[in-house]
Amino acid sequence: MSEQENIPYEQSELYRIRHTAAHVMAEAVLEHFPQALLAIGPPIEDGYYYDFDLGKNEDGKPITFAPEDLEKIEATMKQLLKKNAPLEHSAMSTAEAQAFFASQPYKLELIADLAEGRVDENGRPTQDPASEMSIYRHRNFTDLCKGPHVPFTSKIKGNAIKLLRTGGAYWRGDENRPQLQRIYGTAWHNKEELDEYLKRLEEAKARDHRKLGKELELFHISQLVGAGLPLWLPKGAVLRETLENFLRRAQLDRGYLPVITPHIGKLDLYITSGHYPYYKASQYTPIDVDGEKFMLKPMNCPHHIEIYKSKARSYRDLPVRLAEFGTVYRYEQSGELTGLTRVRGFTVDDSHLFVTPDQLNEEFINVVNLIKYVFETMGFSDFRARLGTNDPESDKYAGTPEMWAKGISAIKEAADSVGMNYTIEAGEAAFYGPKLDFIFRDVLKREWQLGTVQVDFLLPERFGLEYTAEDGHPHRPVMIHRAPFGSMERFVGILIEHFNGAFPLWLSPVQAVVVPITDRHVDYAKQVSAELRALGMRVEVDDGQERMNKKIRNAQLQKVPYMLVVGDKEEEETAVAVRTRQNEDRGAMALAEFKAHALGLIGSYSMEL
Repeated sequence: MSEQENIPYEQSELYRIRHTAAHVMAEAVLEHFPQALLAIGPPIEDGYYYDFDLGKNEDGKPITFAPEDLEKIEATMKQLLKKNAPLEHSAMSTAEAQAFFASQPYKLELIADLAEGRVDENGRPTQDPASEMSIYRHRNFTDLCKGPHVPFTSKIKGNAIKLLRTGGAYWRGDENRPQLQRIYGTAWHNKEELDEYLKRLEEAKARDHRKLGKELELFHISQLVGAGLPLWLPKGAVLRETLENFLRRAQLDRGYLPVITPHIGKLDLYITSGHYPYYKASQYTPIDVDGEKFMLKPMNCPHHIEIYKSKARSYRDLPVRLAEFGTVYRYEQSGELTGLTRVRGFTVDDSHLFVTPDQLNEEFINVVNLIKYVFETMGFSDFRARLGTNDPESDKYAGTPEMWAKGISAIKEAADSVGMNYTIEAGEAAFYGPKLDFIFRDVLKREWQLGTVQVDFLLPERFGLEYTAEDGHPHRPVMIHRAPFGSMERFVGILIEHFNGAFPLWLSPVQAVVVPITDRHVDYAKQVSAELRALGMRVEVDDGQERMNKKIRNAQLQKVPYMLVVGDKEEEETAVAVRTRQNEDRGAMALAEFKAHALGLIGSYSMEL
């Protein structure tokens, strides 16, 4: 069996450490801001946060935390941790909790919603009414919380915590509700782990794709166009198109058929598929067109289903593999938008395969191998697989237990047959079926979900899909959903940070800059550029008035792989003097030799220069 044992983060010691640290932080805040009202304070990836309402100042504006406040709060936290208080768990009736938290309006709202089964104690939607309120207490600080926590605050080392930053957050994520003040912190087992994390944070700031995207002129966010709707600048468009062309070629070689679908569709289409009722909150309000309701496309799958249904299908036609770089639209709250990695309009390298049950295993394996090929080409060697299944206690999943059992079994069989290690995580499935996600870890050890492949017995049933089998009777196909990149926007954002903007030669928007030493060498520089462009390379000539060394430096700052310097000697010998973005001087090289060298690297999708 290739399934790996894996402790979910929510069951780990770090989760308990961070959860308790959030409570201690709130305790410290109340020492400095006794008027503060408490909202929620959950652990998150690599840390925790807590939201507070500090009241308003004389101008009626919300009071905010100052940088020096964080220093004081952190110092108080370290003093409190030394007191080694036990974490005591108890329960209250709804009435007792309402009386106890009578001066905390945000807690009162949570208590009411918990009792009605609308949310959990962190404000996340649920449908599980609480018969009693779970309470955690240490010293004089008491919070509405179901845990888990460490048994004593001394389990948290004072030199392994750090308050990172503050920010604004609307209560319940609703822009029409009060704006709260959030403090983000982190906590680790020891000082060494904290120091390593802080070092990664500094490196992440330098690699931030929003910063590099501006410096390298890849994309632009215009407030007039709208938040979360990136504009691709020429160099960014080249980068994106290069990725798309790479995948198009790989798909054509594997029998995929290109399709194009519109950016809107009738509301009934998404009601039939289930995307509208299940993901209504993340979709844009339907628009009226000639008396009918239309929506901005939230998913490509229903459109591809209608393409499959456009004609009768025989078992001889299957598998049908439809592929599209299809743009979809999802509503994200403005406070959650982040450069390219969290947007409102994005393009998915989407494909849907319609297969017979007998073809399912082989086609699933072929998709897994395609995703692995994409990762290997990108130089992504540090990744893992996650089998996302339904949560039996949740009602957000459609379909019968038999459908889910068949889908999960099919993924396990395919993954096991190729010897792939994977973890199983309940609650990570799509609403219509289980999926195998590929989780990539970048150079900063951050995890990103990229490629995904899903098995779907439900949508073929909902749309009445059929093919004529060998027995002459109609049968139901199985669908495979897959996207090796995921979102093109998010994938490019991750690539920018992973490579620090220094893309492999084949991906670089500008692959070489030709630098003439003086004005009399400009014509030869343009000749070199023309010859390289004729081979499909992306080349620029810097014929500006700056000195040669400045031109080389400018190209290096733009992370261009090669600078080709040309002067009298190079022109006489039909050569170029090669410099790299790492400031390596490789000396003179015959132009023909450089062409062969560069084209070899590009053709093999090499990571080298």
